[in-house]
Amino acid sequence: MVPRKIALLTDSCADLTPEIRREQHIYCVPLRILCTDGEYLDGETIHSADIYQRLRAGELPHTSLPRTEDLEQVLRQILSDGCDGIVAVMLSSGLSGTYNLTRLAAEELESQIPMRVYDSLSASIGESMVLLQIAEDLRSGIEWTELTQHRIPALIQGTQPYFSVDTLEYLRRGGRIGTVTAAAGTLLQIKPILTFAPDGQLTSTAKARGRHQVADKLVELAVKRCGEHRRYNIAIANGGDPEGMELLRQKMTAALPHYDHLWQGEIDATLSVYIGDGILGVGVQTLD
Repeated sequence: MVPRKIALLTDSCADLTPEIRREQHIYCVPLRILCTDGEYLDGETIHSADIYQRLRAGELPHTSLPRTEDLEQVLRQILSDGCDGIVAVMLSSGLSGTYNLTRLAAEELESQIPMRVYDSLSASIGESMVLLQIAEDLRSGIEWTELTQHRIPALIQGTQPYFSVDTLEYLRRGGRIGTVTAAAGTLLQIKPILTFAPDGQLTSTAKARGRHQVADKLVELAVKRCGEHRRYNIAIANGGDPEGMELLRQKMTAALPHYDHLWQGEIDATLSVYIGDGILGVGVQTLD
């Protein structure tokens, strides 16, 4: 059977607002945030602003996979809504087991509905750009085999996000860098630029000296990644810095003016646990 009504599924790290998810018909399962006073659901019972407040107070929350029952509930809803195919694009396996959890659920559903699960090898706007372009392709009538075997792998490979980190402190507290490195970075006002390696792990790709250089460095990386491609989408994101994102939008659209789509988002609670606030991000997705 070739699916005719295809559901898109993702997790809360895709940074899609409820309005966008409704508009684009994207289903979402939340990751969990474990705090000193209990367990919360990313994007539902806790948001990035709450994480910033807890981090400033000295708390270091932890993250965890979606609950199996939450994923099963979303899948039941998809079946109830009459969908006959599912495409799932999930948080990088380099950061979380969410992809594997969803893949196992797909195997259990195999007799009921065709379901293809993809490792985004990314997060935040990198993850959301893939989903939003898939939604565009579905509206254009793309065929199931072409979508699942060719288009989605190409979109994942062609999508690259970059994020500034305003402080190294939370990475240090999370055990991801050493104390001396964090102290030196703070004293020198060095702002690392992070991206995703081919295996889906977060990696440092550049540095900016002070916040005034961050936007220029992010745009420089996006332009270099876009290269000679003539068709592309771009995206911008922020975590607690909407003013900085507006400046970034102006710089991105000036440097890459021939985009098909410009999307923007706000960093989710899960990613905020690891990188704090004051975050700016850009994404580029090549289409040709």
